[in-house]
Amino acid sequence: MSRRRKKKKSKIVLFAVELIILVGLLGGLYVYSKLDKVDSTGQIEEKEVNIDLDSETAEVLKGYTNIAIFGLDNRQNGKYDGGNSDCIMIASINNDTKKVKLLSVYRDTFLNTKEGAYNKINSAYATGGAKGAVSALNKNLNLDIVNYISVDFRALVEAVDLIGGVEITLTDQEAQIMNDNYIDEINGVAGKNSTKMSGGGTYLLDGVQTLAYCRIRYTTGLDFKRTERQREVLMKMFEKTKEAGIGTIGGLIDTMFDEISTSYTSGDLLKLASSLMDYEVEGSHGWPFELCTGTFGAKGDIVVPTDLETNVKELHEYLFNETNTVSSAVNEISDYIINYTGCTTSATSRFDNPLTGDDNTSSDPEYVPEEDE
Repeated sequence: MSRRRKKKKSKIVLFAVELIILVGLLGGLYVYSKLDKVDSTGQIEEKEVNIDLDSETAEVLKGYTNIAIFGLDNRQNGKYDGGNSDCIMIASINNDTKKVKLLSVYRDTFLNTKEGAYNKINSAYATGGAKGAVSALNKNLNLDIVNYISVDFRALVEAVDLIGGVEITLTDQEAQIMNDNYIDEINGVAGKNSTKMSGGGTYLLDGVQTLAYCRIRYTTGLDFKRTERQREVLMKMFEKTKEAGIGTIGGLIDTMFDEISTSYTSGDLLKLASSLMDYEVEGSHGWPFELCTGTFGAKGDIVVPTDLETNVKELHEYLFNETNTVSSAVNEISDYIINYTGCTTSATSRFDNPLTGDDNTSSDPEYVPEEDE
């Protein structure tokens, strides 16, 4: 009898172990099936994206993971191979501390967008796709980015709805612009039926309303203020997702991964998602830190870094706590921009430096941001 009971007990234990393994395998297959929906363009080789670092800078950057995030100004859902990048952001993750800094690159910044061509940086995506845009960021900012994530209108709308909205305080002017310029259009593109705002105040914005908020440009601060709104939304989404826990992250995997284009493989994304709880956003800012604005012939209204060499050194100090030597390419680009625009450091009209706390963010009244297309 004793042997029979032991045998029966061992069968029960074995069955329980098998059940656990089966559930684990099914869970793994489920996650993989969702990850497999990602429009992955595959890992980017360094030689494809203009990485040109001296040994000292390369050693410093080994301690960080830098990711380019592009928000595409496309009205066609799922179209990721072109179009101007309405939002350009760099997420820099300290691999040791897991702290993240977000940097918005003003989309009208005048830079070297491809070999021999100078234009607004948002055009780099339109002419060269994601690789072209990453390559331009690396060359102008002396970085080592090899991974990117691109999202369109619908992706942000769906993500915000999935986490239950984000809380934002609106001015009367912001609410009016959202109502008049954006909500109806976004409803049509995203297939939603979101309501308009009743005026200024604090709201729990849904996906359509949040995207409308992110697109506001023609208020005090112009495009500089818009990038601030975009970073505010991204940080609030990040924190809310962390608070919601692994179930919400699983839902995001299910809903979002067929709404983005990325260089990441399925395994890479799974690793990033599993580490989300450890990350902490410790700062965000716009770049260039020092600039002037103006109209320059066929280039139109542009943002000019004053000068590029100085701004790149400050960027590295802000993101990596190191004043790195810039590449010869950055020096050459900096000289070209000065010669083309005539804007040196003495021409700076907007000074907003997170390293020193100096802040003169008054907007140039002659600067008119590029229209959304």
